[in-house]
Amino acid sequence: MRNLSLMTDLYELTMMNGYSVLGSAEKTAVFDLFFRQQGQISYAVAAGLAQAIEYIDNLHFDEEDIKYLKEAAGFNDKFLSELRSFKFTGDIFAVPEGTLVFPNEPIVIVRAPLSQAQLIEPALLNIINHQTLIATKASRVKKSAGNASVSEFGLRRAQGPDAGIYGARASIIGGCGGTSNVLAGQLFDIPIKGTMAHSWVMSFDSELEAFRKFAEIYPDNTLLLVDTYDTLRSGVPNAIKVFDELKSRGKKPVGIRLDSGDLAYLSKKARKMLDDAGHKDAIIFASCDLDEYVISSLNEQGARIDAYGVGTRLITSESMPSLGGVYKLAELTENGVRIPKIKISDTHDKITNPGFKTLYRVYDGDGKAFADLISLDDEIYDGTKPLTLTHPTMRWKSTTLDVYSMRKLLVPVYKNGQRVYDPPALSESAKYAEREKASFWDEYMRNVNPEIYKVDLSDGLYELKSRLIAEHTGGRA
Repeated sequence: MRNLSLMTDLYELTMMNGYSVLGSAEKTAVFDLFFRQQGQISYAVAAGLAQAIEYIDNLHFDEEDIKYLKEAAGFNDKFLSELRSFKFTGDIFAVPEGTLVFPNEPIVIVRAPLSQAQLIEPALLNIINHQTLIATKASRVKKSAGNASVSEFGLRRAQGPDAGIYGARASIIGGCGGTSNVLAGQLFDIPIKGTMAHSWVMSFDSELEAFRKFAEIYPDNTLLLVDTYDTLRSGVPNAIKVFDELKSRGKKPVGIRLDSGDLAYLSKKARKMLDDAGHKDAIIFASCDLDEYVISSLNEQGARIDAYGVGTRLITSESMPSLGGVYKLAELTENGVRIPKIKISDTHDKITNPGFKTLYRVYDGDGKAFADLISLDDEIYDGTKPLTLTHPTMRWKSTTLDVYSMRKLLVPVYKNGQRVYDPPALSESAKYAEREKASFWDEYMRNVNPEIYKVDLSDGLYELKSRLIAEHTGGRA
């Protein structure tokens, strides 16, 4: 396990040193990690908690780190001595991986001594932002693919080894069924997928010979890349010849792969050729600069594609290259008194929600997700009386539910520095994500112009937020 304790921004250490000088390092702080609305994103699939836990579990500064900080940043010996005995002693609450989350909702809440909570900000944002982004992109791609399977094929275009490895992991939570990345497969027990490259076909004297040799070596996994020369005049006919030969030996061909050209047209023509030749169970696998929008277009054109390999636009989340997650101070305890904190901005969406909070998902009488409710931790909801949900800013917009159920989304991960949560297997997180998506009405899940899901503030949180805004602005709107 790598020691990532120095994976932080210099100003975090600078502030820690300042807190040490001022004697405020041990004040208890509460920070919220959340993302803001941007682009077409209507929801996000939370991911990365398992790696965040690995990071927290291994937080420490060794002598090499201390020496580096002394030489590179010039910190004093007192502060460096404190770092030698550094250990995370706070509390962390988080939504489990695979949970659907929405803008401004706390995905992770850290309650810890101020210096500790400050240090871990960049690493938590790096880990959660990246994996949540890729899991969300994978979910959108799988939504467009429908019943067709999707595999992550993006390693060679990922922005570095870690992005390729952990992006592959996140894609499984989002809905992919496998990856081409062998190391990710080994590390996270992900099914690994792959066929052949054009170079295999080009290394033989003929396409037919290339197909035959591949089938001889892999008779139980023969999926042939048919677009090296001429898909319909050469590739598919040669694949059919090899499939006929496999069948005569009692073997079952897997199918063909299309990696260029008009995928809608080619897949329909190839499907007819395969069916007419008696290979109705041979699949058509497609790749080539795919994303949720291209796949939706292929579906609209009646493409006959059974499986997709999605690479660059998935592993880089090309249409939205960052999640925009932030980490904001919400409360500070001084001399035993809890003091809520708020960041105010001329941009309304950048005004934060103060206080130590919790997050509920509210389900209607049909068992479908109806709204999320962000509330202060001391507000009690026992489900015994009607629940009124109110818009976070336009308080005249409200809905009262008589029949409903509620679920807390945040779970304790660390308590007083001790881990109290074990992340489930990756496959279980992927199944949980599928259950999460199934609990939402389709209108909230569509990729284009989705219905906006309600994320409401409790009365207590709204009143606290309004009071703090008035105090900091002199009552100005």
